[in-house]
Amino acid sequence: MAKKLGKRARKFARKGLQTVEKQKRKQRTFFKRKPAPRGRGLSADAADEAEENFNHDRTVSQLDQNDGGAYLVETDMSNLFGEDEEEFNDDFSDSDGYLSEDAECPYISECKNENNSRDDTAVGTFQEENAEIKMQISKQKKKLDKLLAKDEEFAKFLESRRYQLERYDSMVSDDEEEGGEDEEEEEEELEEQPTRQPVTRTTLDVWCWLVTENPNSPALWSILNLYHDTSLYGAFTSRNDKPARIASPEVYSRVINFVLSEADGIFRTLLGVPEDCNAERIIVKLKNSKEWLNVGPLVKSYLTSSVKLLNQISDSMLLNFVLSRLMASVVFLHAFSSLGRRLTKILLRFWSTGEEQLSTSSFLLMKEVASLLSSDYLKICMKAMYRTLIARCKFVEESNLKRIDFLKSSFLEITSLDVQQSYLFAVSSLQQLAGFVKQASKTKKKEDLMKINNWQYINCLNLWVKFTCLNYKENNLQQLFDMAVRVIFGVISLFTGPRFLPLKLKCVQMLNDLSLSSGHFIPVSSLVFECLDFIGEVTGKVDGAQEPRIKLSSLLQVPKNLLKSRQYQEECARSCIEVLSAHFSQWSYHVSLPELSTIPLILLKRSHEKATAESVSRFIKRFIDQAEQNRDFIQMKRDGVSFSPNDQTSINNFLLLEKSNARSSFSQFYASMLQNSKTRNMVP
Repeated sequence: MAKKLGKRARKFARKGLQTVEKQKRKQRTFFKRKPAPRGRGLSADAADEAEENFNHDRTVSQLDQNDGGAYLVETDMSNLFGEDEEEFNDDFSDSDGYLSEDAECPYISECKNENNSRDDTAVGTFQEENAEIKMQISKQKKKLDKLLAKDEEFAKFLESRRYQLERYDSMVSDDEEEGGEDEEEEEEELEEQPTRQPVTRTTLDVWCWLVTENPNSPALWSILNLYHDTSLYGAFTSRNDKPARIASPEVYSRVINFVLSEADGIFRTLLGVPEDCNAERIIVKLKNSKEWLNVGPLVKSYLTSSVKLLNQISDSMLLNFVLSRLMASVVFLHAFSSLGRRLTKILLRFWSTGEEQLSTSSFLLMKEVASLLSSDYLKICMKAMYRTLIARCKFVEESNLKRIDFLKSSFLEITSLDVQQSYLFAVSSLQQLAGFVKQASKTKKKEDLMKINNWQYINCLNLWVKFTCLNYKENNLQQLFDMAVRVIFGVISLFTGPRFLPLKLKCVQMLNDLSLSSGHFIPVSSLVFECLDFIGEVTGKVDGAQEPRIKLSSLLQVPKNLLKSRQYQEECARSCIEVLSAHFSQWSYHVSLPELSTIPLILLKRSHEKATAESVSRFIKRFIDQAEQNRDFIQMKRDGVSFSPNDQTSINNFLLLEKSNARSSFSQFYASMLQNSKTRNMVP
């Protein structure tokens, strides 16, 4: 019968061997495994590892010499800002969250004494096992010294890696000095965990009663360990041929419900933390208190197990319940930043793919975590959300437009937590988008144009336009405003023809939003009339009586077979007038409206004469009448003022009362147009 490993051996296997095996699996995907004749004196695993590391370094050095160290990386919209993704890839080990239980805690089981005697017998063999391990290490060291004497090249390779070994030894020694007692308790817990007997409902009820009567009872440690087992293995699973600790579905339901419902209140009672408090101030104060030394491990175990539980369950109601309880305890995550990162990785998945309620709950919790932790974490979280959003925007249909709008709104709320940091991120992103436009303008190649004529690019551009509009007044975002305007005009100039009218109209709407938020005039009328001219050219042919319904909100370009359809002509005409109405509405109370509307009204009358479809002609004529009526109203009011064009204050206060009440007929016309547009898009 094989002997059990000693304490130091178990520690080395847990920290060292798992890392080595993980590195070997990665390297085997890139390099062929070859026999190592020089490693006869080493064990098989050690020789293979040394040979693979040696070959890997030699290959990399050859690549550096041949290519000069330069590597070309293709930029794709789905891979923007992907260098920090590994920050969320920390995995849990099964031992994370285990606590050392008090032997005096009531445990109603027949096998307890047997397990204790078995553990006492195992402790007596530790010294013999340590002696055997030392002998094996000395033998392997002698064999390695002989190998180094034979092969000088291999000796140089090991010498180059000595610095990494010394660094690892220092880290291990620091861990032993700072957390020696905790590691010993954790190792003892790992040894005891597989032999624990299932917990019955009677035992659990006793524990819950003890904790309810006295929150500082040792039974709390046992309940949290049971909750940890539940989060790992579920209700009726087994691991390594050992039975699970959950004896029945009632125990499974009872332990989850009790811990999630009562844990936060128990911790706050033990620590004296009120419900409404400043997280950073309270946690800094708690870390320096004696209470935190006892309660801190309990809080960490609870949070760790809850995060693991999110990966084990699939029921939406239970997931929402877990998220709501984590929201109540989010103040404690300030003390465990690594847990916050692991939790965010799970929340990102729920946020992008979950149901509506689950997505909302995940976002609210993720926002709270991001506001608690450091600015570096907020930057990583923002990049991860940005990559997730871009991936979800690859295909846009009527069915997922609402989901994409929700993701955009959520991302904008996260960026509002730190506008200055988000500003730098937005500038970097717009520079990359501008690079795509610059490359396409030079080459005019189809593959370069397709990098822009896709939903990922347009939604990304629209996202930063919305960010600029939301934060322009409170922050100095003039540089971001100028960059966004230049990129939008560059996109419009790349695509001509009636097929790209939906894309151009979306860009014009972005310009309207920027103009409205900043108060700067942007000439969009000429862009709208280009679209109306295309409609006039194709008007006149109708493709049959039954035509498919067209929604421009889910299109960037229109198929050729629909260009001459009545549906497409009417939809484009309405969209053009709606965009132009938004532009006129912004300046409908401005003192310069008569001059601003002169040329657009002349061009609109020409488009009205060219339009052959009665519905299009009637719609344009109604807009012309409302615009002329509004122009005459502003002209009449302006004739009665006495200030000069240089008096900026008087110009800003011109018709301020009418503007706040929206009394003009054009304002009412624009409001009814928006309502009709919303109703039209909602019709299936």
